[in-house]
Amino acid sequence: MTDTRRRVKVYTLNEDRQWDDRGTGHVSSCYVERLKGTSLLVRAESDGSLLLESKINPNTAYQKQQDTLIVWSEAENYDLALSFQEKAGCDEIWEKICQVQGKDPSVDITQEVVDESEEERFDDMSSPGLELPPCELNRLEDLAELVASSLPSPLRREKLALAVENEGYIRKLLELFRVCEDLENREGLHHLYEIIKGIFLLNRTALFEVMFSDECIMDVIGCLEFDPALPQPRRHREFLTKTARFKEVIPISDPELRQKIHQTYRVQYIQDMVLPTPSVFEENMLSTLHSFIFFNKVEIVGMLQDDEKFLTDLFAQLTDEATEDDKRQELVNFLKEFCAFSQTLQPQNRDAFFKTLSNMGILPALEVILGMDDVQVRGAATDIFSYLVEYNPSMVREFVMQESQQNDDDILLINLIIEHMICDTDPELGGAVQLMGLLRTLLDPENMLATANKTEKTEFLSFFYKHCMHVLSAPLLANTTEEKPSKGTECFVENVHCSFLKCHVFFKVSCLFLSSADDFQTAQLLALILELLTFCVEHHTYHIKNYIINKDILRRVLVLTASQHAFLALCALRFMRRIVGLKDEFYNRYIMRNFLFEPVVKAFRDNGSRYNLLNSAIIEMFEYVRVEDIKSLTAHIVENYWKSLEDVDYVQTFKGLKLRYEQQRERQDNPKLDSMRSILRNHRFRRDARTLEDEEEMWFNTDEDDLEDGEAVVPPSDKMKSEEDLMEPISKFMERKKLKDTEDKEVLGKSSLSGRQNSSFKLSFSGSTKTSLASPPPSASLNPGSPGSPGSPGSGARGSPPTTAVTTKGGLVGLVDYPDDDEEEDEEEEEDGESKEDTLPPTKKSKLSS
Repeated sequence: MTDTRRRVKVYTLNEDRQWDDRGTGHVSSCYVERLKGTSLLVRAESDGSLLLESKINPNTAYQKQQDTLIVWSEAENYDLALSFQEKAGCDEIWEKICQVQGKDPSVDITQEVVDESEEERFDDMSSPGLELPPCELNRLEDLAELVASSLPSPLRREKLALAVENEGYIRKLLELFRVCEDLENREGLHHLYEIIKGIFLLNRTALFEVMFSDECIMDVIGCLEFDPALPQPRRHREFLTKTARFKEVIPISDPELRQKIHQTYRVQYIQDMVLPTPSVFEENMLSTLHSFIFFNKVEIVGMLQDDEKFLTDLFAQLTDEATEDDKRQELVNFLKEFCAFSQTLQPQNRDAFFKTLSNMGILPALEVILGMDDVQVRGAATDIFSYLVEYNPSMVREFVMQESQQNDDDILLINLIIEHMICDTDPELGGAVQLMGLLRTLLDPENMLATANKTEKTEFLSFFYKHCMHVLSAPLLANTTEEKPSKGTECFVENVHCSFLKCHVFFKVSCLFLSSADDFQTAQLLALILELLTFCVEHHTYHIKNYIINKDILRRVLVLTASQHAFLALCALRFMRRIVGLKDEFYNRYIMRNFLFEPVVKAFRDNGSRYNLLNSAIIEMFEYVRVEDIKSLTAHIVENYWKSLEDVDYVQTFKGLKLRYEQQRERQDNPKLDSMRSILRNHRFRRDARTLEDEEEMWFNTDEDDLEDGEAVVPPSDKMKSEEDLMEPISKFMERKKLKDTEDKEVLGKSSLSGRQNSSFKLSFSGSTKTSLASPPPSASLNPGSPGSPGSPGSGARGSPPTTAVTTKGGLVGLVDYPDDDEEEDEEEEEDGESKEDTLPPTKKSKLSS
């Protein structure tokens, strides 16, 4: 079979009974060996990937609609549609389908397999067609019963649809409706309601085209007004003709386009308002009605987009200062609905749509509209702006950066958006929340482009922090001039004049907060601003860091921890927590230099013993500092705020911080231990890593009973090492240290390996050479549990290679060949070793591996 390619769009019907676009490609029909039959194949025109592979099943019902659509169901509740660019392509694929199923290509729907009894199926197949009763008043009841009885059977439904279509029955019924309405024949009108409703459920495009034509649609709506279940008829026609008015904000010269708009509005009204809510069974029978509306909208958008004169006039009137406010409101509402219709387009067409709007100047037009005082107009403009940002944020960023080269800061588009967010009069700040989300999208580096010649992230963020950030932070600065959220005006006015008077927008926005107290709406707004600033801390690097440090933003934010609104205080804490979580020393030095933990501690003390979210958030921040061992902040907190925190004993966080601090001080006050470690590291000898592992494993596997008291365990490879070479630098170091004061000796006494050991001990090596030190230097002793000491199980677990081990009757001493572990690991083991030493057997404590 020849492979015929035609350009199509592939659609699937989702759970909400809306058509989802799956892409554009070229369709062909060919035999697929894997599926064992002739199949429809659609390959994407962009990359050639397979969009659709569907076997033409002889028992599947295919339906041809509007000359360019083929619709069918692959399985239950899974409908597919092919929309052809050309009628010829649709006809050719339809012929292939009919050829496989053995059908005449002149039909619009092929056979269906139904679950019926063999007798009923035989009756239906043997009968040539369905005979309709004459269209007369006295036969309406019979016709209503015939329609109701045909709906459960797909075959009878198909035959009924063919009969109604071929005999022109719909127009006859509508003539009869007018007669019944003139005669006020309520019974006949009720029958007509059931008949017309049943015809909708036949789900046939050819019938819809007749019913929705200009001469028939109002009579069809009239038939549906007389629901037998209602005591009085509805007045849908009165609403459509008198209440609903069609306004041409820009004259539409194309009569076909105007007719399509009217038709789509009325059909949408029938679906949403006139037809009763369909049952689960009936909903599947109205899929063609959904498709009819969907493709009508696609056609309308395409026809408007192709009319250059229409779009030119639209944007010209939008930006014309002479345009009246009412007229401009209608233009903006039209543009909003136009953008909403575009959501039905497939991605490629939607690209072209927004590119057309961009070329027409939609962003400059929105800038003019957002500067107006009409709240409704600004709201519609915000919705349009959201469509643009969600579709292509890079297009918006490029516009605002080009605009900044020509305009002042106070009329920049993003500054207008920020101003409307800040000035939202809605008590719930619904508009501000929407605008904050748009700003967050624009500031998100994840959707910023990066090319070889241009980095959008760097350019746009530099622009934003230079031209817009001061506008965003204006309400925050306005309300945090004192130690508590601002309730007065004098201090802030002075601040505006001395620091930010150069920016008109900042002054205008900030003045709105001169009289604001710590009220709920202001707190909500500040919470939104803090949420956006927190997002910037997480996703931006040096831009937000420079701004926070140079403008002292964190100090101003922490003023809000004293707010009467708990959610605002928590937002301020979350902002600081994100900064602390970066573990950036620039931030840490800024926090310590300005004592910025002070308002946090004060809020913690003011909260008292209340167990609430504020309490938990503050404790979690201190716990993070302790767990992550941020040394600079640990020292700062303990040295400055320990008296305020020492009595908190229901959590161990603050005592843990104090312990961390004391350990740091101990290491600082006793650098000799670190000096000894350094010397030993510099003069150690190295061996093959595998030899180290084997020897360590052998030492730990040696049974304690196999070793006699006083016997040294020395790896054979170490015996070959010259002991004199090893002792030479250490002996020199010991002699120099002998001149130290007695204070060093006291440190040595505290550092012995066990409580029974004396401060003076012997340093022994296996072999003939033995060295005795009557007064060894303090650095030669090892604290119990320190890295590398025999009391620390962690030293062996970390793979420390054993080099020299010595046991003596009076006490144990030895030199340790330290591994290349980080200092942090040494410190952690030093903290844990003291508690772990007691768990080792006594004989293990008398061994030293190094």
